[in-house]
Formats: sequence, C-alpha cells, structure tokens
Amino acid sequence: MKPLVVILMGSPVDLDHSRAIKKAAENLGLKVEMRTGSAHRTPEHVLQLLRTYEQDPRPKVYVTVAGRSNALSGFTDPQVSAPVIACPPPGPESDIWSSLRMPPGVACAYIAEPSNAAMFAAKILAHHDKDVADHVAREQASQRERVISADGESRNV
Repeated sequence: MKPLVVILMGSPVDLDHSRAIKKAAENLGLKVEMRTGSAHRTPEHVLQLLRTYEQDPRPKVYVTVAGRSNALSGFTDPQVSAPVIACPPPGPESDIWSSLRMPPGVACAYIAEPSNAAMFAAKILAHHDKDVADHVAREQASQRERVISADGESRNV
C-alpha cells in the first residue's frame, strides 16, 4: 500500500506553490493527490474531503497550502490522525504567525520551502515504505555530495 501525500490548497491561487511540493514529493517516490477547499468559504467540503481520506487505510501526510490567515492548517489538523504540514505560499499577505501559533492540541508542522515540506513528508512516510526510504537516503547523499564538491571547488578559487 503506497503512502500518500494529500496537498490541500485553500484556493486556485495556491496552485503553483502546490505544484512545487507535488513535484518534489513525486521525486521522492511519493504518491500525491491535490485538492482544493477553503476553511473559510467551504468548510463542509473540506470536512468531507478529510473524512474520505481518513477512511483510506494508506499511511498519509497532509500538506496544507493557504496564504493570509492559513486557517486551513489549524482547521485540518484536529480532524485527522495523520501529520499536517503547513506550507503556505510566500508573499506580503501571508501571516506566518497564523501558521506558527496554533492552540493547544493543534500540532501542525510549519515548513516554508516546498521541497523541504516534501522531504519532511517523505521522512515520515519512509517508515511505511522502503522505496520512499531509499529515495530519501539517495537525496540526502546527493545533497552531501554537492557540498563536498563545492568545498573542493572553493579551494581552487
């Protein structure tokens, strides 16, 4: 049973940011589904989506992508048993504090960089899927090699 990353966007404005997360997650061997629903405008729709995903027995991580107040993360987390990662799109209207300061019992992770949100989801889901664990290990090795290579090049500058 392949683990799943559910990317939940607050509106179509969040599509480009969500695509970056999706691409990075797929590169790490994850299955990804993207959905749209607003905590403010369509709360019943979001609840129905979450109920459906919660009935799905696959291991999963939710990534919420919503700017401004980012209510979507705080709305999603207490409805689900799986981890929630808040990865709001950057911009002058985004309120980082709404992602960082959740009430007690609402435990979303906050990760600003789309590729890091995907990596965090992959690390969580790697415990359920050896293929994902192998992708994570290869990506980490690749990152280390880039730094070591850059170190060698920097000595010759």
